[in-house]
Amino acid sequence: MAEQSPAEEFVAELKRWRDVRGLSQTALAQLVGYTPSYISKVESQQQRPSREFADLADEQLRAGGAIRRAALALDAKPRTGAAPRVAAATEQPAASLLVEHEDTSLYYDGRTYRATQRRRLCNTGSEPITRYLIRISVDRYPGNPERSNAHYRANPLTWEEISLTASIDGEAIGWRVQHDRDAFKELWLLFENEDGRYPLYPGESAWLEYSYTVGDEKWGTWFQRAIRLPTRRLGVRLDFPAELEPVVWGTETTMTAEAFPFRNPIRSATEGGRVLYSWSTDEPPLHARFRLEWKFRAKPIKETNLNALDTASARMQAIGIVQEGDPILTTPARLFSLPAEAEDARRVVAELNSAADRAATVHNFGKGMGIAAPQIGIDRAAAIIRTPEGESITLFNPRIIEESGGFDEQYEGCLSFFDVRGMVPRPMSISVEHTDIDGQQRITIFERGHARLVAHEVDHLHGELYRTKMRPGVEPIPVSEYRGTGSRWTYQPEAR
Repeated sequence: MAEQSPAEEFVAELKRWRDVRGLSQTALAQLVGYTPSYISKVESQQQRPSREFADLADEQLRAGGAIRRAALALDAKPRTGAAPRVAAATEQPAASLLVEHEDTSLYYDGRTYRATQRRRLCNTGSEPITRYLIRISVDRYPGNPERSNAHYRANPLTWEEISLTASIDGEAIGWRVQHDRDAFKELWLLFENEDGRYPLYPGESAWLEYSYTVGDEKWGTWFQRAIRLPTRRLGVRLDFPAELEPVVWGTETTMTAEAFPFRNPIRSATEGGRVLYSWSTDEPPLHARFRLEWKFRAKPIKETNLNALDTASARMQAIGIVQEGDPILTTPARLFSLPAEAEDARRVVAELNSAADRAATVHNFGKGMGIAAPQIGIDRAAAIIRTPEGESITLFNPRIIEESGGFDEQYEGCLSFFDVRGMVPRPMSISVEHTDIDGQQRITIFERGHARLVAHEVDHLHGELYRTKMRPGVEPIPVSEYRGTGSRWTYQPEAR
């Protein structure tokens, strides 16, 4: 495929992030304060985007600077006096297409995802339809667009691995690529092949089907359907290995409401070693977005060398815990803007809970445990804590604003260097200011062991490891010498 111009690359990035966030041109226009017509002209290259628009779009789409970088590259190209290039129409002929039924499925074999989308299309217009626009978008690290952008720059999604196939009423058809980016593909499915043409005439209906493959190193744990055409019925099916112990949930977002849980439940059934999840809805609203997300509570250890180096730290690294020496552990995490980034925040928490579940399979956390987002490679200010009593604590943007009750010293472990334990002085009581998912500021008091667990994770979010809290001259001891594994910290009984 010919190299894209800076203008085409800008449009591709804008469309990619619109697709990831499930926003129509109209919905984005409302967020950035421009008209839908302006965005339509930008995407058809009839209008050169302003820097203000690019900055606002990058911010509202949470694109991690990708749209800004594309705008800078476009600005670096000298303007010419030539008339702007007018691209072929890139949106579906919405007034003349109806989706009578959409049946979408996603199959995962433990390494690779295969998505298959079947749509029963009806031509309600007056002219034949000869093509259909599709988009393939991936986002490996939801909630961390900077990391996703860097990941796909180093590991772009290729046509070879996608293995795209398409057909209409059983006839294999071809396609023409519109945009080809590292994490975003846009193409027209053409209702023709070497043997003939298969236009969809007015009043006729046909089944359009297409499938593609993406490895799990590039596919995030989410699957999304955005309603761009009038649709009578939408059904989604997920097919996962039962041994991975999947957990699935879903959210709906409309142009007039924030994300909220599906109105009807996701059904599940186990058959032949696999768990099948199914969900459907009738008459979904135009421009609504339906997003399914999941975690695997028993995700198998991958790419390990435990036979050669069977250590506590090696086990943690094998389950995806970032290890000491990575700069992300000594860099303050980026704050969330809540509630605007509530959806990203929820995804990060889902990743944290998944990591905690994996950690619990390789170690007995008798004192409770916690994980901060930087420990799983996400540069955001979120952490979870699981207390020994079974309570779960989620913190966004936390900071300790007060310490009281004196100090005590206890041994702590850190998943990012789990081969040792360190004697760390901590306050007996801390007051923590943090933000709720709805943007409300809270102050919560934690005491004793809970205070220690929370303080440890707050330190992580401020780029500090417990080594920096230890008294001068005191060094961590090897875990082989530590005798407190599986037991709780001890405290004197409280005075009455």
